[in-house]
Amino acid sequence: MAIHENLLGGPPPTHLPDDPEPRELLANGTAPADVAAKYPTSSLAWAQLADEAFERGSVVESYAYARTGYHRGLDSLRRGGWKGHGPVPWEHEPNRGFLRALHGLARAAQAIGEQAEYERCAQFLKDSSPAAAQTLG
Repeated sequence: MAIHENLLGGPPPTHLPDDPEPRELLANGTAPADVAAKYPTSSLAWAQLADEAFERGSVVESYAYARTGYHRGLDSLRRGGWKGHGPVPWEHEPNRGFLRALHGLARAAQAIGEQAEYERCAQFLKDSSPAAAQTLG
């Protein structure tokens, strides 16, 4: 087995374990609230709830959903060996729920005028995954 050295000296990318059930339920049209109730650790379900709330103008509700997804994602990242920094690649689909929740939190924080939280989350997203920051806007 080849050992790959990280030539940049930073931490290795974190790849969350796959949790296909919530993703499949959402893809098949199950309501995000039902998915979050059945799989409360799914950042993806919370991120989708945040997106839907934001789209209908319920910014504070979106903020709460996004923060829940963000914290559930942090818990998963830490269990996966993440030490508080380093890449969380968008290209790894199981990471997308956390990254979407982080983006949603930044967006909602900006919308309610919480500038410091917006800046922190927006920078965290860019630092974690430049591809996610670009894809999500």
